[in-house]
Formats: sequence, C-alpha cells, structure tokens
Amino acid sequence: MKILSWNVNGIRAVQKKGFLEWLRREKPDILGVQETKAKPEQLDIFLMHPEGYHTYWNSAVRPGYSGVALFTRERPLKVTNGFGIKRFDDEGRVITAEYPEFAFLTVYFPNGKASDERLRYKMDFYEETLEFVRKLKKKQPNIIVCGDYNTAHKPIDLARPKENEDVSGFLPVERAWLDKWVADGQIDVFRKFHEGPGHYSWWDLKSGARERNVGWRIDYHFVTETLVPKVKSATILKDVAGSDHAPVEIQLK
Repeated sequence: MKILSWNVNGIRAVQKKGFLEWLRREKPDILGVQETKAKPEQLDIFLMHPEGYHTYWNSAVRPGYSGVALFTRERPLKVTNGFGIKRFDDEGRVITAEYPEFAFLTVYFPNGKASDERLRYKMDFYEETLEFVRKLKKKQPNIIVCGDYNTAHKPIDLARPKENEDVSGFLPVERAWLDKWVADGQIDVFRKFHEGPGHYSWWDLKSGARERNVGWRIDYHFVTETLVPKVKSATILKDVAGSDHAPVEIQLK
C-alpha cells in the first residue's frame, strides 16, 4: 500500500503543471493533499472525480487560503472534516479518514511566522491535534498523521539550523511540541530508514534553494507505534516539481 502526502501550494496551479498525470503515474492508494487554496465549486470534474479515486475536500472559509484534500482508492468507512472546533475548522486544515486497518489524517498545520498571534494559534492547533489523536486512538490504535507540520524537528532536518533558531518553524517551543508528540507514541518513520542529513521536503523557491538543496524537512508521516512494523519504506520524492514542497511517501506491507 502506497501512501503519499503533498503540500501542493494551490491545487489549481499544480493541476496546470501535470498533477493528474502525476497521480496516474504514481497510483497511490491514499494521497493526502495540503494547501489546496480552493473550494470544491472552483474545481473541474477531472480533479473532483479522477479515475479510480474517491475524493474528499475541506476548504477554508477564507477564499484562496489553506485547505486539504484526500484522494483514496478505497472508500473509507467514515470521513470527518476538522476537529469540531470552529476556531480551527474555519481554516480547513484537517481530514480524518477511517479504514478497517487504520485511521488516516491529512493535516495542514499552521505557519507561525506572520505574528505572535499566529504562533499562538499554531501552538493551540498542535495541542488540539494531540487531543484529537488521543481520543481517536481509543477506538483505533493504528493511526497515520501526514502533512505539512510547518516545523523542522531536529537540527538535522534543515540545512541551516543555527541561522534559523529564532525563526518560526524551528523555534524551541515548536520543536518541544514535536518532542511531546513523539513521547505520546507518534513515530517519524522517515528516520527509521534515513539517518543522515540533506533530506528536505521544502525549499524557498525565490532564492533558488531547491537547486542547492538548502531546505527544510517539514512534511512528515507520523505513525503510531503499532503501525511501525508494517512500514517497509519512507521516501521524499524530491524530483517531483510543481510546488515548493516535495511529496513524501510511505509504503506499508
């Protein structure tokens, strides 16, 4: 089973760059998409109903902002948008799909760079994610939480850690929450397969950082401990263009 996650930085923009052709080539069983920046009524039939897939959308109230989507071959038992809390749900950041074997979340975590208020919102969103997953675990211990977490966890996860110690995305408070997330039983499975530096999933396009591989690893698949033995590979598809993020992939046995 192939499970992909991709922050597309605008689903309509990436469609023009060959998204549907890429989807046909990759043939993921499940694809979580972040930062769709569109409402379903703005999308064409090809995106809404690609051959072989069921799609689900959670859009922000604010036009052209945030948003997540799910492309899945198997129809889930249940699909839920958001946390059930208006403050967070208005930004369209979460879809939860429940399957017989596991629960899958595609999440676009907030960016905290804009202001202290947005950083507080990001930290509150993190805490709500933790509580939501804790409740979900009571009925389904196997959980995958993929998406753009907007934080590099360790110094190895970005090219220039020293220069970014005071930048949101690598602040001690953000990294401490990821420590807490791991302590609660979520495993960053990419690091089970790749221990070294130089593995990034986001690059600043304006500075040509991608060509120089001066990036950040902020797109993850975290899985609960019970699922770790079933993960047979984890990869960053760094050569896939179309967004400032690369898709990330795991394969389950």
